[in-house]
Amino acid sequence: MAEQALGKNAEILDRGDLAGNGTDQLLVVNRAGGRLSATGSGLGSQSAILITRAAVLENSEGKWSEVLLCDEHLKNPRGYLGGSSAARETGWRLEYAKDPKQGLEMKFTPVNASVDEAAGKTIFVRWNAGAKRYQSLDPSHERYLSEAPTLETPESVLR
Repeated sequence: MAEQALGKNAEILDRGDLAGNGTDQLLVVNRAGGRLSATGSGLGSQSAILITRAAVLENSEGKWSEVLLCDEHLKNPRGYLGGSSAARETGWRLEYAKDPKQGLEMKFTPVNASVDEAAGKTIFVRWNAGAKRYQSLDPSHERYLSEAPTLETPESVLR
């Protein structure tokens, strides 16, 4: 299933009841580079990895479906995750950890973001049990952000 979703270079990072919703899920990625240090990440002892794409796949009644996709943007079946930039990203720094109460939490930071910009562009994603889907969180990690059906196209000013 992982290969069907992300191709021959797909790597399964984690499998199980990742969301705590009773279904089998896979966290699958296409790596872009090596392992990074995740010191100060707030996501436990997992290391960060560089990726070009990621997906969370869910097995429901014997059928696998994609419940989260990270390619140039972050999206779920309802649309683009809240807090997403309209700019296309070529790679991401992914940190992830499983919490017994909250389930899988993922932290996506664009690789082209400078150290100063990274905090503002980092998107935290977790399973929202009430909405029954992965959603991004606000900066306080207390509220889930709504999805957007489309992203605004940046306007350029001609001189």
